[in-house]
Formats: sequence, structure tokens, C-alpha cells
Amino acid sequence: MAFHQQSPFYNPRIPFTGAIHGGLQEGKTITISGRVLPGADRFNVNLQCGSRIDADIALHINPRYDTDSCVVTNTLHNGSWGAEERKKNSMLLAGSPFNLLITVGRDSFQLNVNGRHFMDYRHRIAFQQVDTIGVGGKVEISSIAFQHSTFPGHMVFPAQPAYPTHVAYPPQAAFPSGPAFPPQPGFPSRPSLTPAKLALPYRRAIKGGLRPGMTITIQGTVHPRATRFHVNLSYHSGIALHYNPRFSENAVVRNTKQGENWGTEERDGGMPFHKGQPFTLTMCCENRSFRIMVNGIQVHTYNHRLAPRGHISTLEIEGDISLTSVMV
Repeated sequence: MAFHQQSPFYNPRIPFTGAIHGGLQEGKTITISGRVLPGADRFNVNLQCGSRIDADIALHINPRYDTDSCVVTNTLHNGSWGAEERKKNSMLLAGSPFNLLITVGRDSFQLNVNGRHFMDYRHRIAFQQVDTIGVGGKVEISSIAFQHSTFPGHMVFPAQPAYPTHVAYPPQAAFPSGPAFPPQPGFPSRPSLTPAKLALPYRRAIKGGLRPGMTITIQGTVHPRATRFHVNLSYHSGIALHYNPRFSENAVVRNTKQGENWGTEERDGGMPFHKGQPFTLTMCCENRSFRIMVNGIQVHTYNHRLAPRGHISTLEIEGDISLTSVMV
């Protein structure tokens, strides 16, 4: 069975409701890139059964900052909320960018934040009934993208903004009549905030060195006429990982440099970056390899040629991009 690849929603006005084409299926992922506004008291993401104001909500994700810093998840069925599930919020921080990945599992929704597992939420309503996504509160969203992970050979890599300095895409709303979640006080409208760019070339020491279990998340926007950019994970006498998207060659080159000598290039895996469009690049250091994701989708794996063990001490970024956020 083939699944239609739905185009992302870019820079939607909040509150927002949009249709999920074809509804949800096991293996489908929704990637939400955005930023929690400074001083936020709360925001929410809803997976809904329709766009009506009284629609059932299969998954309500509600980070709260006004009391205890926690993320509340719940389900609204026939007008009544169920039992809340609460988890301490250590990832979705006020004023900070985030990448939220929701994966539809057979028994539960899996939630990942900034490349790390956050929680599982067991289904209380059949996920097949969900056909709408809603977002409200003190948050700005740069993109909502959809992917079905069962068919890697047919993957499309939707670009996901990382807070561009201009809105390159008109706001989109599939149901302009209004939000599809119950009214929640304390969410006054607020103008979009433009974040500062980080200067390039960018160089940052990795305190204690890079070790398995650590993650680097980079957000930025590719220049419209870009030819290439690179991310280097360096050590005292070389580069453990040279990650180099080249648009003129439509390839992402990966390599290691020991002293003055480059190793064998790796070029498979396609080009997940697009000229003029924002991105979220996540590099996960694991025991045997780097696992590399772009816009929440794994695109490359690079086996270690130099064992990390804290030797990798510097992150360097340079090239034809605007850099918005770096998290190590």
C-alpha cells in the first residue's frame, strides 16, 4: 500500500488547525519544529478526530511553565478529559527551539524531543480516527511535516524551518474557521519573534569531549544560492567527522581526516537539504557510529574511524547557511 507524501505546513499562525491527509497509520511520523516563546506559561499540540470545536483529542501534549515545569498528556473523549499523565519538562524549555517527533506505534504514540526519547503515550482512542492536528499557546511553529517510515525507499525529506529571519512561505490553515481544541485561557496573541543569527564560521569547544550518548542539534537555513556547507567534529590532530553537503554535486560527503590525510569519502543516502529552506540537523554519537538525522528523519550513519572516548573536542560549522541554534 502506497502512502501519499503530504506537504509540510510552514510558519502557521497560532492557534492553528490542519488536516492530516489520509489520517494516521502505524509507522507514520509527525515532526514539529518551533520555539517556545520567552515567558511562556504553556502551549499545546493536539492530535484530533476532526476539526470541530468539540472534537475528540486522541493525544493532547501540554507543556506547562506557570506552576511546576511539566508536560501533561491526556485524551479528550466525548467531552471529558481522562486521567492526566505528567512528566518533568527538561527538554521543552521556555525561549528555546525544539524538534518534537511523534511516531504512531501499534499500542502507543512515541514522543521524541531534540533527538531523544521523551515518553510513550498508550492509545486511549483508536489512532485511525485522527485526521487533524492543532497547535495553540505561547509557541511559534516553523513547520509541521509528515512522513511514513515504513517505506524508506520512497522517503521524501521535507524541509523544516529553524526560525528563519523572514517568512518564506505564506501561513497555511486547512480549517481557517478557528481552533479545533477546547478554549484554554492564558494564550494571548503575540507577535512572532525573530531570533539572532550565530556568526559564521562557528567554533565551539565540547566540554569534556564528545562521548557516546551525547547529541548535537544544529538549526539553520540554507542560502538560496548555496554551493556547500560543512560541520566538523574535530580532535587535536584531525577531523573525526567531516559532514559536507554539496549542492552542486547533490551529495552529502562524509569523511575523516587524520593529520593531513583524508580517508575514503562516503556519499550514499541522498541530499536531505534544500536551497533556501531551513533545517534541523541532529548528530547522535553512539558506541560504534554517528547517527545523523535531518528534520527528524534518519538519513546517514557514519561508523567511527576514531573512537570518540572524549577525544573529539571541537565543533566547527562554516559555509553557505544562516545559523540559528546550536545545542550540545
